[in-house]
Amino acid sequence: MLRFDPYAYEHHEDPFPTYRRLRDEAPAYFDEELGFWALSRHADVRSAVHDWQTYTSAEGITLETTSDATEPMIIEMDPPRHTQLRGLVSRAFTPRRIAALEEPCRSLARKLADRIVPAGDCDVIAEFAAILPMAVISWMLDIPEADQAQLRAWSDAMLHRAPGDPNVTPAGIEGATNLFIYFDQLVAERRERRGDDLVSVLIDAEDDGKRLTHNELLGFCFLLIIAGNETTTKLIGNALYWLWRYPDERARLLADRSLVTPAVEEVLRFDGSTQAMARTLTRDVDLHGHTMEAGRKVLLLFGSANRDERFWGPTVDTFDLDRDTTGQLAFGHGIHFCLGAAIARLETRIALEELLWRMPDYHVVEDGLERVHSGNVRGYSRLPLEFTPLS
Repeated sequence: MLRFDPYAYEHHEDPFPTYRRLRDEAPAYFDEELGFWALSRHADVRSAVHDWQTYTSAEGITLETTSDATEPMIIEMDPPRHTQLRGLVSRAFTPRRIAALEEPCRSLARKLADRIVPAGDCDVIAEFAAILPMAVISWMLDIPEADQAQLRAWSDAMLHRAPGDPNVTPAGIEGATNLFIYFDQLVAERRERRGDDLVSVLIDAEDDGKRLTHNELLGFCFLLIIAGNETTTKLIGNALYWLWRYPDERARLLADRSLVTPAVEEVLRFDGSTQAMARTLTRDVDLHGHTMEAGRKVLLLFGSANRDERFWGPTVDTFDLDRDTTGQLAFGHGIHFCLGAAIARLETRIALEELLWRMPDYHVVEDGLERVHSGNVRGYSRLPLEFTPLS
């Protein structure tokens, strides 16, 4: 019998066989135990993310019920307020601001690599991949370096789920509370003393006489810390893992640096860090012989859509640097396409450029691997590597 439990630890280890069965046997899958629908085919997922009138984000983008106390995030809004806020927030993600991140991001990546490569072994998550994205977010928000590790720990706690349980853990609730207190104070301080950071920019941003509310600014900070930090950390780890598992592709990359960008795009398709997001139905929808009822949550499986042979062809389960990845849904699509996609691509590209050529023979220590356990984020919390040390 086919059962899809997004909170099962065994599912986190390898979800792709289950995804294939869902696409073949139950493209509109209903889970009796948790009471949600799931869409797994590329065409269905892409159609749903474009139909915000039917698949609303306003009830949250995870299966668990959104608390009324949760700060409003743009990712959990529909037009017209979504359109207005996205216009305001986009001013903080201009090409100029993103391009300005390249030099400091690369400088930090080199500094972190300098610490790693002489030793011959490392946990690349703890010593590199978890540090770089958090630093970039912190530069954007002007958060002191001394606070970054604690913010990352609170963010990690919010994502973690116990086996088979969709609810936020007590540690996650504590982490969310602490993040709220921290960002509430940060926003208040920036109102009193502006800087060149994104919060200051957004405080002053105005559209048709309307500005972001205090709570909307808090929601923006939450979104950056969670979506902009955790997902990129996991994406860097996934990239290093799969380049190890496909040594011929890694050899090609080492011989040709121009393949770094295609490598990032293929990782996004092959094993992106955001595997799923939920929507809530505003009306009944008939699909694949079933009626999905209004009010039900629907899990949109981006990770499955990016492996759907109906769209990608028969080699979908092969990691291939020559693949045309046009159409991959790792960053969503439509009105909710990830605002930070360019930053995530920048950070992952720099990570590969600064690590691969300095530890070209790295090997993953498989018995030391540890996964993050979340309903929608896939990746490693620990990824130990061994390699020939360089002086």
